Amino acid sequence: MYDVTAGLSRAGHRVTVLALNTPKHYQPTDVLDHLGPLVRLVAVDVDTRLSPVKALRNLLFSELPYNIERFVSAAVEAQLQELLRTEPIDVIQVEGGLVSWYVDAVKRLAPGVPVVLRAHNVEYTIWQMLAERERHPLKRLYLTHLARRLRRFEHRTLPRFDAVAAITEPDQRRLRLLGCQEPVVFVPAGVDLNRFQRDPAVQPRPRTLFMIGSLDWLPNQEGVDWFLREVWPQARALYPELELHIAGKETPAHIRNLSLPGVTVHGFVESAARFMQQYEVMLVPLLSGGGMRIKIIEGMALGKCIISTGLGSEGIHVRDTVDIVLCDEPSEWVERLGRYYRGELQQQDIGQEAARTIARLYDNRRVVESFLDLYAILMPQHRAATR
Repeated sequence: MYDVTAGLSRAGHRVTVLALNTPKHYQPTDVLDHLGPLVRLVAVDVDTRLSPVKALRNLLFSELPYNIERFVSAAVEAQLQELLRTEPIDVIQVEGGLVSWYVDAVKRLAPGVPVVLRAHNVEYTIWQMLAERERHPLKRLYLTHLARRLRRFEHRTLPRFDAVAAITEPDQRRLRLLGCQEPVVFVPAGVDLNRFQRDPAVQPRPRTLFMIGSLDWLPNQEGVDWFLREVWPQARALYPELELHIAGKETPAHIRNLSLPGVTVHGFVESAARFMQQYEVMLVPLLSGGGMRIKIIEGMALGKCIISTGLGSEGIHVRDTVDIVLCDEPSEWVERLGRYYRGELQQQDIGQEAARTIARLYDNRRVVESFLDLYAILMPQHRAATR
């Protein structure tokens, strides 16, 4: 979201960002000031913290999925109304399915303005995958129920948008199946290559692996737990000099307090780019989820060799053993790690090809151009429709 905002402003467009300022991701109101006078941030405090009482009440009395209800705020709707009343707006872009509930308010308050959904993923598919792998019967039942409610919500809400920008081609197909009206276009996430330049002074330590990602997101937690349970014990026994470094904000206690040979948990790190450059090979053992793994394209931009599940790389135009290494079964992971340990993986060549792939396909300037092309299609249509 930051890179799209920055890219649009650099292209000369005025961008007003109405942001739900949540406890988990709280930001100061001047956090975007460095982007210059074309960007204005309007932040509204919204308490989205999980509450067992509210979750139970939602389960019994609400039609909205709890994931969505947490982001519904009368204060946000009032601020939206004030912005649309006082500012000339050409296009409204809603960032992600968690705030797609506001589409009806936008349609009511600005009937002549096209509304675009930037679909970061298809929410129900994430919870459906989590439910399928959950071992605890009561938790599996709840996750299955949540996935069904999310699917009904998305089927009802997402077709209300005038256009959808899917972050991957598989999500583009899923969104069409949900009934979203055209245009449903594929616009990948991009990387500001100026922010992900390799520092020649930082040399990675040999035989080191790393994972990085938001560890308050259940699919990331699931992937880390699975890797540490199914892969790491055998890999460490066979390759005793391997080190694994794990970083991520909101690291849960059961990961933060790990005491495993060769594993270091760093928690939140100030600079993802600097952390990535200290170690040789990036691991993405994702088993559930949708959308695009932004950390993969950031790691590729830095020339990192990445070992990932097929799902982890979904939607990114990569080729196994050329600019990424793909594997799913624990035995495959152990075998790939063995190749790396013995110097047979050719990780430097794979990393260099990864960086070339990002420069060719995922430069943020190309992403911004795709959004501008979409807006150009929509605005004449709406001018004609409102005459």
